[in-house]
Amino acid sequence: MFRKWTWLLSLVAVVTVVLAACQPQTVIVEKKVIETQIVVQEKTIVETVMVEGKEVEVTRVVKEEVVVEVEVTPTPEPGAKPVTLDVNLGTEPPQVDPALSTDTTSVQVDEILFLGLTDFDDVTSEVIPELATDWSVSEDGLVWTFNMRDDVPWVRYNPATGDAAILTDDEGNPRMVNAHDVEYGVKRTLDPATGSDYAYVLYIIEGAIDVNTGEEEDLDTIGVEAVDDYTVAFTLRQPAGYFPGIASMWVARPVYQPVIDEYGARWIEPGIIVSNGPYLMESWKHFDSMSFVKNPHFYNADTVQIERIEAVMIVETSTSFAMYENNELDIAGAPLEEMDRIKTDPVLSEELDIRPILCTYYYGFTNNKPPFDNPDVRRAFSAAIDRVSLVENVTKGGQIPANTFAPLGIFGNVSSDPDIAPWALDPELGKQQAKEFLAAAGYPDGEGFPTVTLMHNTSEGHRAIAEAIQAMWRDTLNVEVAVVNQEWGVYLDTLDKGTPLADMPHIWRMGWCADYADQNNWLHEVFNNEEGANRLRRGCLDDTCTELEELEFDQITKEAGAEQDPEKRKELYRQAELLLSEGEAAYAPIYYYSGVNLAKPWVTRTYQQLAGQHWDKWTIDWEAKKAATGID
Repeated sequence: MFRKWTWLLSLVAVVTVVLAACQPQTVIVEKKVIETQIVVQEKTIVETVMVEGKEVEVTRVVKEEVVVEVEVTPTPEPGAKPVTLDVNLGTEPPQVDPALSTDTTSVQVDEILFLGLTDFDDVTSEVIPELATDWSVSEDGLVWTFNMRDDVPWVRYNPATGDAAILTDDEGNPRMVNAHDVEYGVKRTLDPATGSDYAYVLYIIEGAIDVNTGEEEDLDTIGVEAVDDYTVAFTLRQPAGYFPGIASMWVARPVYQPVIDEYGARWIEPGIIVSNGPYLMESWKHFDSMSFVKNPHFYNADTVQIERIEAVMIVETSTSFAMYENNELDIAGAPLEEMDRIKTDPVLSEELDIRPILCTYYYGFTNNKPPFDNPDVRRAFSAAIDRVSLVENVTKGGQIPANTFAPLGIFGNVSSDPDIAPWALDPELGKQQAKEFLAAAGYPDGEGFPTVTLMHNTSEGHRAIAEAIQAMWRDTLNVEVAVVNQEWGVYLDTLDKGTPLADMPHIWRMGWCADYADQNNWLHEVFNNEEGANRLRRGCLDDTCTELEELEFDQITKEAGAEQDPEKRKELYRQAELLLSEGEAAYAPIYYYSGVNLAKPWVTRTYQQLAGQHWDKWTIDWEAKKAATGID
């Protein structure tokens, strides 16, 4: 139902407390109803006085009347309901704290709650302003300076009353998002005490690596500084033309320090969380659902049509698809087993959208766990996957077989280069060479090969893919692979490189989607064993990768990141792709994703390639949805 939105002055410091409101007066301003209220505030004043010849500080409290203006939202007609988008998150978000988010579900929630300095255009994927109004870079390419808008307030939503309150500073002024908040957010992500698993994407910033790895304790050595209230500067350790894309990421977004200091890990819960995006969190029923309401104080609120988002957490694609067909969801993914029916159904086929997206589906090998510490074993398992059959007969969504990591659309990609792991694109060649690789590893025709484990996060689609590949390995290599699954949050914890090696699966599935369209975000930030996530445990000299050996691939991705000549960068990334997919065969690229989405005809949506979807830019033909669903 509709909520009556009002501005509330919230207590931020002890010097300002709202005591009472009285004598309201109502006027009409540009077709808006404005209510003027006189608010009595207390201020604590510290003065220096002379007492017996000595200066003494004296504290006194004074009261003053302040006139405030409150925009009053008209009370909706009885029974009217807000324009609502119904979606499925697919799982419980492991996190909503921007510093701690690592997965697409958490990032989607962050996208509607918190703004970044920059964003990406929905059509072109070009970097565009968000909190920043503009930016510039120094001649040496090392210092990026962002000028910020000054009209984005920090807001807290009260689920009990339905009120959205703009927080105030010590003087009672609206507390706007500023450069100091950006500086705090970046330093907090890099602070090892925060425990951010995604901090490595900020390692391009001067001092970030040393602080995050514990080599340096002083956070002020990190190259981010609030030059003034609405100007923030980043000093990089090497030139990086792609840095404005990094500035868009959730780990670099401003967060509100006082609420984190007060509540700790609980700061992201409803009624506590303070945010600045187009939507505010109303409820979070863990492992069940979340709801969000439009932020009336969002700087661009006039352009946001959808007033409410109801998000369920249905893991089974078949269940969410059934809900979609029953008009309980406005958008949905397509179950693999339903693809043939969807494509031929006269209604569903019109609602289906398939398009390439900047994501890659792959199987990781735990490189330091026998028998996958042998590169020939890894080559054998990768070559034995019939990617063509998989996308034609199992996934059926227009996916493209992959022999490298980065897809088309990423700077430096060599997607489908026939000279890199050709056996990944030719199923017959793959089967032949897979047997040769396994024999070279000492397991001819699978003789003596132990049963190994393939793990995936719980999903009907991932299970179908895993079972198909399990059969390929059995038929081609004559080996047995046990398939197991875990809930998403538990799964991410399992794949952490700090997990004891004995508890790690031999093989595991993962997907990677672009944060920004450069190979630095792909090869380097995902696989570099010192400066990347390194879930593959490449070059690890001990079980939990506390000691590392830098390999040729790691040297190349560092060199490529620092190289300023675009053509030389491309060649370096080609070498790195060749090493990763074929030389080391550290993982098995499987396919480049396509977005397979269903949307009801009353939804007009965009398709964001980078980070989360812009639900605030979608619209709903509310009358059409009400007619189809029976909403009053």
